[in-house]
Amino acid sequence: MIPPARPTARRTQAERSDATTAQLITAAQRLFGRDGYATTSIVAVAADAGVTKGAAYHHFEGKAALFHAVFVREQEEMAAELERAAAEEPDAWSALRRGCRRFLEHCLDPGFRRIVLLDAPAVLGWETVREIEYAHTLRVLTGGMRAAAAAGHIGEGDLDVRCQMMFGALCEAGMLLARSPDPASALTSVTAEAERLLSALAAP
Repeated sequence: MIPPARPTARRTQAERSDATTAQLITAAQRLFGRDGYATTSIVAVAADAGVTKGAAYHHFEGKAALFHAVFVREQEEMAAELERAAAEEPDAWSALRRGCRRFLEHCLDPGFRRIVLLDAPAVLGWETVREIEYAHTLRVLTGGMRAAAAAGHIGEGDLDVRCQMMFGALCEAGMLLARSPDPASALTSVTAEAERLLSALAAP
C-alpha cells in the first residue's frame, strides 16, 4: 500500500512577500542596468518581474525606493566578489592588490557602470551613496588594508585616513572607466596608476 503523500507546507505571507520583493529587485537590476534609471518605469519592472503594478507599489513606495534596493544589492554583490577574490591570494598584501584590481575590472560591467557609477549619485545623492558603500565595498577595503598593515606590508601612518583616500581614488578611477569611450582599453592604464598609489603605502 502506497502511503499518502505528505502535504506540502504553504509559504507564509512573509515568505511570499520576500519572494515578490526579490523578484522586483532582480527585474529592476536588469532593467536599470540595461536601460538606465530615467527610461525605466516601475510598470516595466513589475511586468518583467511577473507581478502587478499594485504589488510593486505595495513593496516599494516608488521608483527611487526600488533603485535604492537595487544599489544596495549591487554593493552586496561587489563586496562578496571582492572577498572571494582576496581569499584566493596567499597573503594580505596580494589580497589587497587583487581586491583593488577586481573592483576596477568590475567597473567594466555595463550594468554596474550604469547603476552604481552613473545613475546612483543623481538618483540617491552622494551622501546616501557613500553611506551604503561604506557598509560594503569600503568595509572590505578597510578590512584588507588593516590585514595588510597587521602583517607589516603597510608603513606607519593614519590607516583610517588612508582607507578613505584609497577608496576615493578607486571610486574616481571607476568613474574614469565609466565615462571612457573605450573602458576596456582604459582599464590597463587606470589599473597601473591605482597600483602605483597603493604601492606608495607599502612598508619600506
